[in-house]
Amino acid sequence: MDFFERQDRARRKTKLLVFYFISAVLVLITVVYFVAVLLFTGLGARHHHSRYAADYDQVAPASLWNPEVLLWSVVGVLAVVGLGSAYKTSELAAGGSAVATLMGGRLVNPTTTEADERKLLNVVEEMSIASGVPMPKVYVMDEERSINAFAAGHSTSDAAIAVSRGCMELLTRDQLQGVIGHEFSHILNGDMKLNLQLIGIIFGLLCLATIGRILLYARGGGRDRNNALPLLGIVLMVLGAAGAFFGRLIQAAISRQREFLADASSVQFTRNPAGLSGALQKIGGYSLGSKLASEHAPDLCHMFFSNGVSSSLFEPLATHPPLPDRIRAIDPTWDGTFKPLEELTTEESSAPRRQTPPPLPDVVGTILGGAVLGAEPPPTNHGGDAVSPGLPPVVRSGSVMPNLGTPNPQHLEYAEKLRNSLPASIQTAARDPRGAAALIYALLLSPDEGIRIEQLNGVAEQIDVDVYDRLENLYPEVAQIAAHARLPMVNLALGGLRGLSPGQYVEFAKAMDWLTKSDGQIELFEFVLQKIILRHLSPQFGYGRKTRVQFTNLGALLPDCAVVLSALARVGSAVDAEIQKAFDSGRTGLPPTADPALQLLPPDECDITAIDNALNRLAAAAPSIKKDLLAACVQVVGADGVILEEEAELLRAIADTLDCPMPPFIAD
Repeated sequence: MDFFERQDRARRKTKLLVFYFISAVLVLITVVYFVAVLLFTGLGARHHHSRYAADYDQVAPASLWNPEVLLWSVVGVLAVVGLGSAYKTSELAAGGSAVATLMGGRLVNPTTTEADERKLLNVVEEMSIASGVPMPKVYVMDEERSINAFAAGHSTSDAAIAVSRGCMELLTRDQLQGVIGHEFSHILNGDMKLNLQLIGIIFGLLCLATIGRILLYARGGGRDRNNALPLLGIVLMVLGAAGAFFGRLIQAAISRQREFLADASSVQFTRNPAGLSGALQKIGGYSLGSKLASEHAPDLCHMFFSNGVSSSLFEPLATHPPLPDRIRAIDPTWDGTFKPLEELTTEESSAPRRQTPPPLPDVVGTILGGAVLGAEPPPTNHGGDAVSPGLPPVVRSGSVMPNLGTPNPQHLEYAEKLRNSLPASIQTAARDPRGAAALIYALLLSPDEGIRIEQLNGVAEQIDVDVYDRLENLYPEVAQIAAHARLPMVNLALGGLRGLSPGQYVEFAKAMDWLTKSDGQIELFEFVLQKIILRHLSPQFGYGRKTRVQFTNLGALLPDCAVVLSALARVGSAVDAEIQKAFDSGRTGLPPTADPALQLLPPDECDITAIDNALNRLAAAAPSIKKDLLAACVQVVGADGVILEEEAELLRAIADTLDCPMPPFIAD
């Protein structure tokens, strides 16, 4: 199952969730109606009998059909459940941060030096680079001493990962990596949005019980001894329990199988089943296990790494497979016994530690993060010094699509080496909001000294003095960074930029736009940079819109596909014959019905503005269309057998805009 099949599966799960929800609401309406008919008809009959005892024999038997009661039952249930779901959904509109805060999470300072927090952030940073996903916000649930975690968000733009304090402190780095890999698979598989929708539904179904508690304590005025509200309250509380049952059933139906898939993806990502297996075994051998103390845990239990509430005696209500089943699925040699946590910790302390690869002075020539240089002489950095002798490595185009949304251990190893090879000043800047802003400005400065001086003078009037000073200090080191490391560096900086205040974001966006246009032309990398940053940051600050699937047929998007494929073909060559050959290669990668309608466009029809407009429309396409388009894009840039630097940057920007995270390119 590839990335796009997993995305389609998530969409089908959403439709299934809607079906379950409608079914549960219909059952609740039916039960409420019959209870209301029996309750109020019975009360009416007794009231009639108490006043007219002599005519008791003439009272007609109660009818189970009452259109008026049915109408009020439908209106009442839909109002309570619908408004409750809408309220909770709006409360979580901010995405992963809102869910993490709801669970008592504390945002981890990206510049922290505390050992366990640094370990956690390093693991998340490495997986962010390896998967091509922007650095999510990271939270710690300080009051939770058990071992658990979750990922939440509507998309990769507002994703957050939260771990319990026990998870952060009690797990080794390899075990924590296995847990975080599990959560990243939920991000890549499109599970997060479904999880948030499920939270709203569960809350709505539970609202009947809340109304019931209110009515239970209601008192009638005057001498009316036939106040039915408390009795109705009891009935609604019972119905609320039924709503809770349906909610848990829906949670279990949606969640269980996804956990096996996430476990398998984590092992594939890290190639270290012992790490994930060890984390699960610690949960089984720990007195607190994975149970969370938060009052909100039952509503969110489908999101957790492991069961966060008391185990259900009724197996169909269990949101997670049993621990033994999960462990054996990834570690068939497990003996089936859960050792006490203290014993497991002792074994780990006596075992030899895994050696961390040393920092690399340069990673070009072994594994490339987003670009392969395919021309001689050997590639040079911005300072002009050769960084890798001999012929450059080549990425085969056929290896790109299988890796999309499915990072592997080579990507993870590359990410760790790249992160360690970055100067300490750049790492620190990327984790701090104002430092990250200065880092982005530095990436936009021209290598031409005259133009750069004018840019610095102009931007000094638009940004804070402290940010300007950091910009001047960072530029020399940023200029030395190999081109292939720029997009991974932007991914890391996004984590810091999310910490900007609304006012700081407005200043940052304006200054970034000014720098992009300051030299009179928008270069490809400048467009790539702006596109990625604004796509991920704008929704957080209220300037963006959530993208919904609007196009399920490729025909309506063929002009947009022509723009993107033409732009890619023109990036790799200036020779007309080679441009046409590259375009034709990509055109044949699309379904046969699209071939006659696609024609190579002249440069003025596939400029930066045209690309931007085309990508905005293509972002609303169904996953199957995105798959065909990206496959065609890979065919274009790989037509000559070599993926060039600019081609790779644009290709990763296209994938990012389509919400299809592309891992670093790995040389064959």
